[in-house]
Amino acid sequence: MIPTTDVKRPTINTELPGPNARQVIAEDEKYVTPSYPRPDYKLVADHAEGVWMTDVDGNTFLDCNAGVAVCSTGHCHPEIVEAITRQAKTLIHMCGTDYYYRHMPDLGRKLNEICPIEGDTKTHFANSGAEAVETALKLAMYHTKRQKFISFFGSFHGRTLGALSLTSSKRAQRLGFMRQAIDVTHVPYSYCYRCPFNLGKCDDGTCCMGTVDWIENRLFKTTTPPEEVAGIVIEAVQGEGGYVPMPPEVLKAIREICDRHGIMMIVDEVQSGMGRTGKMFAIEHSGVKPDIMCLAKGIGSGLPIGATVAKSEIMSWHKGAHASTFGGNPVCIAAALKTIELLENGLVDNAREVGDYLKEGLRGLQEKYDCIGDVRGLGMMLGVEFVNEDGSPAVELRDRIEVDCFNRGLIILGCGTSTIRWSPPLILTKENADVALEIFDESIAASI
Repeated sequence: MIPTTDVKRPTINTELPGPNARQVIAEDEKYVTPSYPRPDYKLVADHAEGVWMTDVDGNTFLDCNAGVAVCSTGHCHPEIVEAITRQAKTLIHMCGTDYYYRHMPDLGRKLNEICPIEGDTKTHFANSGAEAVETALKLAMYHTKRQKFISFFGSFHGRTLGALSLTSSKRAQRLGFMRQAIDVTHVPYSYCYRCPFNLGKCDDGTCCMGTVDWIENRLFKTTTPPEEVAGIVIEAVQGEGGYVPMPPEVLKAIREICDRHGIMMIVDEVQSGMGRTGKMFAIEHSGVKPDIMCLAKGIGSGLPIGATVAKSEIMSWHKGAHASTFGGNPVCIAAALKTIELLENGLVDNAREVGDYLKEGLRGLQEKYDCIGDVRGLGMMLGVEFVNEDGSPAVELRDRIEVDCFNRGLIILGCGTSTIRWSPPLILTKENADVALEIFDESIAASI
């Protein structure tokens, strides 16, 4: 998989960060909150097109992160730009929580068509994934008249206080904020490579079902009566937790638990949705139909939009129960509708086909390097976990590889404890993948 010389490659012409980048970084340190979780390398973006990002010093990078799985159709896709521009010339804002315009029902109708929820749906529009999750929490509490939730270790659902109560992927996200805002109990996620039940891998799925046993025979019989649980909130593929897919049999069992006890199954598709896994939504790989879905990131191709989609009979709350001044902004909806059109017209298929090709290449590197413990994921949502000789997480090695890739012109980003995530724009080609794999190979060799 060595790329030919006529395939476009990154071009690094200055030290990194370069002089212009250092000036921006200095100003950022002076005027911008230090709470942002930026990686060890310092990218100062200037402009981008497709899978290519150029910094303020003219260095060009191959982007295999897509703004953390946001730029699903690539940077500045011409059809997205045209849709945004056309809409901005006619109506930018009129507050859809007070007035009407066609854009909200247009996107709501489309989401009703594509979301794998049984029956008719309604949508609440927001501006981010965290807001979409907050909506889902309020909706589940309102509908069930219950207050408890179940979430999973390794999960990430946002940093606002309600969503933060669900989140458990990193200590830093919760440090300093004391008690949870809502009543959430966390349970082990079915993480096959590092089985939380010490059962190891198996062929029949029984090790993964430890998660289900934990809910039914521990929580429900001790601290968390099922009749008090409003919702189980789950990522079909954990994002910040390490790009870990939940086995289909576990998702099916959780659906059965929810049905048995009147609990809302809330699926967070903020990072895994919108074609990233080779299907429109990651939950579709299991055939499970949730009650409530949370969407954001890739739905707007870079514009800030979130959506909470639920069964119509669930989203039946009273006037004024929940709203958002900017949610459902016409320009953002125009981007979302065009994004979905592009996804349906080939990008979901490309995510699956080129994603499989990229995964095959990463597994080839796993055979070459003992420090790669696991390669996992679906479509273009792939995780590469680095380990020490004893199998423990190789955190420092992962971080060195991440920085070395950047210095060679490849943008990737860590997640989990020692995993590098691959979440490129869904327009990535096999030729792009070959270039990325070559750089990744070089960076691993230089870092071990």
